[in-house]
Amino acid sequence: MTAKGFTINDRGLLNNYAIEPKVYVDESNRAGFTEYAEKLNGRLAMIGFVSLIALEVITGHGLIGWLTSL
Repeated sequence: MTAKGFTINDRGLLNNYAIEPKVYVDESNRAGFTEYAEKLNGRLAMIGFVSLIALEVITGHGLIGWLTSL
């Protein structure tokens, strides 16, 4: 016997287990040369380029000069 998502066993006890949600599977391809991967790579490249310019402005040396001065 069921009542609004709950089941009652043969002794009349209520089993109130959680109702399992429906499984959603994302079918989109996330590997290879996809639009998502290209956008992500471009954004990471822009962050790296701006970071290198900021490093050069702050230290007065380029990346190679900064790494060799350590």
